[in-house]
Amino acid sequence: MTLTVFLGLSLLVAASAFVQGAVGIGFALIMAPVFGFIDASYLPVTLLILMLPLNFLVAWRERRMIDRQGTGWITFGRFFGTFLGMAVLVALSVRQLEIAVGLLTVLAAVAALLAPPFAPSRSASLGVGLFTGVTETATGIGGPPLALLYQHAPGPVLRSTVATCFLVGEAISLVILLAAGRIGGPQILAALALVPAVLIGSLLSRHVHAHVNGPALRLAVLVFSIVSGAALVLKG
Repeated sequence: MTLTVFLGLSLLVAASAFVQGAVGIGFALIMAPVFGFIDASYLPVTLLILMLPLNFLVAWRERRMIDRQGTGWITFGRFFGTFLGMAVLVALSVRQLEIAVGLLTVLAAVAALLAPPFAPSRSASLGVGLFTGVTETATGIGGPPLALLYQHAPGPVLRSTVATCFLVGEAISLVILLAAGRIGGPQILAALALVPAVLIGSLLSRHVHAHVNGPALRLAVLVFSIVSGAALVLKG
């Protein structure tokens, strides 16, 4: 990774962490296609490692608003979805992974834009957890289904609950990826080098998350995600 690429990545990581800290989603939707363009071998491990401190800080900041019952059911479904996601990751080549990341980014973002509202029931939470386990373990993307589930909840509930589900799920995915021998030194080093940018973006979001126009920013993130995901499909 050249210095120019590293600096550009750091700026994008900080901006993406700021967006997720303010809105509740956006980091993986923005960064997964970016990593796919640079080097798809960073996916999903580098992305998952970077999201650990980000989601911990967001969850801790608004911990009193976490929907603990919903988190439990989502995590239960997520555990089983992780194994399916591992199977997908093993089966794909680097080029196929690029296409998969692009397609899932576009589909997830379109779903988040168009899907009708529904309540976070037990069955919906289980289904979202299962689906998120597959997509995030395979590609690093899992935010839109969780955001859809809580799209009509107050902002603090959405941000804290989604962050908690991410945090637990990412830990599960990384343990399974490690056991399967899918985590390498370059992925870890890249993540460690970019952690300061995550912390900066997350800390900056603390000062504005209560004032940011969430729906407008969320729309901008999803539109960007559709464009970048489509470009990544064409590249693959």
